Amino acid sequence: MDAFEKVRTKLETQPQEEYEIINAEVKHGGFVYYQEGCCLVRSKDEEADNDNYEVLFNLEELKLDQPFIDCIRVAPDEKYVAAKIRTEDSEASTCIVVKLSDQPVMEASFPNVSSLEWVKDEEDEDVLFYTFQRNLRCHDVYRATFGDNKRNERFYTEKDPSCFVFLYLTKDRRFLTINIMNKTTSEVWLIDGQSPWDPPVLIQKRIFGVLYYVEHRDDELYILTNVGEPTEFKLMRTAADSPAIMNWDLFFTMKRNTKVIDMDMFKDHCVLFLKHSNLLYVNVIGLADDSVRSLKLPPWACGFIMDTNSDPKNCPFQLCSPIRPPKYYTYKFAEGKLFEETGHEDPITKTSRVLRLEAKSKDEKSVPMTIFHKTDSEDLQKKPLLVHVYGAYGMDLKMNFRPERRVLVDDGWILAYCHVRGGGELGLQWHADGCLTKKLNGLADLEACIKTLHGQGFSQPSLTALTAFSAGGVLVGALCNSNPELLRAVTLEAPFLDVLNTMMDTTLPLTIEELDEWGNPSSDRQHKNYIKRYCPYQNIKPQHYPAIHITAYENDERVPLKGIVNYTEKLKEAITKHAKDAGEGYQAPNVVLDIQPGGNHVIEDSHKKITAQIKFLYEELGLDSTSVFENLKKYLKF
Repeated sequence: MDAFEKVRTKLETQPQEEYEIINAEVKHGGFVYYQEGCCLVRSKDEEADNDNYEVLFNLEELKLDQPFIDCIRVAPDEKYVAAKIRTEDSEASTCIVVKLSDQPVMEASFPNVSSLEWVKDEEDEDVLFYTFQRNLRCHDVYRATFGDNKRNERFYTEKDPSCFVFLYLTKDRRFLTINIMNKTTSEVWLIDGQSPWDPPVLIQKRIFGVLYYVEHRDDELYILTNVGEPTEFKLMRTAADSPAIMNWDLFFTMKRNTKVIDMDMFKDHCVLFLKHSNLLYVNVIGLADDSVRSLKLPPWACGFIMDTNSDPKNCPFQLCSPIRPPKYYTYKFAEGKLFEETGHEDPITKTSRVLRLEAKSKDEKSVPMTIFHKTDSEDLQKKPLLVHVYGAYGMDLKMNFRPERRVLVDDGWILAYCHVRGGGELGLQWHADGCLTKKLNGLADLEACIKTLHGQGFSQPSLTALTAFSAGGVLVGALCNSNPELLRAVTLEAPFLDVLNTMMDTTLPLTIEELDEWGNPSSDRQHKNYIKRYCPYQNIKPQHYPAIHITAYENDERVPLKGIVNYTEKLKEAITKHAKDAGEGYQAPNVVLDIQPGGNHVIEDSHKKITAQIKFLYEELGLDSTSVFENLKKYLKF
């Protein structure tokens, strides 16, 4: 951490646009592990800013196309390090295990690994636990040892095709948890960190609709769960040797409409990271006296970035927004105070505003929005507006820092993030009110948000663009069919547009897993008829559409390219027919399908994609793009 502070101090003397941190690092013992170019490297932490380091493994030996380290796990005694390596072309990861001797050597390589953790058995032997992923499904758990006593065995296989398995090591490293879950239900098994070869112990058999996650402290389990009323997350506690649900005692409840984003456990404190009424909070619970301290975080903050941390005295985290880079904060338990990182104040705090408004949907439901624009903007009705939406899987709309969003605000754009039903911003019920046969609530919410923005003087339809990725494409595509007059342009990335045909094809990797989100049109006529009402592909018709730019990926396993191509062809046919009927002088909208190579689902920082989307928006809205691309060069390496 000292080395990291030295580096950061150096960087703070430079203008912000002149640097970027690209190396993922993990500190363990006296060493810092990170990726330098195409090598896995370690160095003494006090010498991390010098040239005193050793190369543990050259990633080029794997003969992968532009490999990078996805995550690093160091064995307890630093005899081994495991690294998960992947490329831009695939979501599958390769796990390499390197023996840390005088001459580091690759001990093993496992393909298609999803999650991995180390524990040390009673004989001081390092045991690696990992999950195997096939066709985006992760059902098998393995454990392996290396060196003279080499061993590799599968010891758990999940039979339910709708479930996904992942591993989590409790903060005190006492238990390894095997988490089996789908969209609505979970089940957790415990592996004793001191006896990793013993059979896993079940905490609570899965109950439909009950989700739970587990931490450990002082022989007690702390369980974050939605069991009981209200069906939102609450914190419960039980003895580790009697973990079943009948022994769970209510420990802490959340306010209504509160989203639990994360939880961190310390020796004497439990820290909850929360979103309430579209604002961020940290609740610090004293485990000795059950005291609760609730801290309201700065109003500009829209998202947390969690830091891995083993310091029992401090809880560090970062806050960010779409237009502001992450800023470090630390809660110090001894002082009972939150400290923010010192240094240069970001100028964006003085030149821009963040507003939190609400729209009234058709059923009078209040839908929150987060809006950004320049402070000195005059006549906002004449400014371009970029609306963001997602609204699926109970996931929050992504509001992490994106340099191109910052550049747009600097160039006079208004950014609006619409937190519609189907997402998770207001808790589990907010998600339930926008899935299955309530999907149309999300569409009504989006429509209400855009009309409210226009009604309150934020831009106008001819200057309004809408953007989304993946499942967010469902609501965007549906709005283009039902209310195209609200928009001038749309940009979509890897969008889900053919809901009906996709959900009827059970050979696709995610169909069975996502039945709880979209419904089962193959066996349920009500679900089939309901999906037909909003599915973007099913509802294309000859009419005027906004201009649409779609980025798709050739080998995307999550959203098949075939569905996107079919949608694009059908849309162009409908536009051509409408243009014929409209007669001479009608200007048909542009429809661009940009197919990128590779097997990724979404590549957030693709410079080519960012440039193409911004160019499209400026051309379609008739804006001068000279300054925006000059400013973009400060953030992106062309």
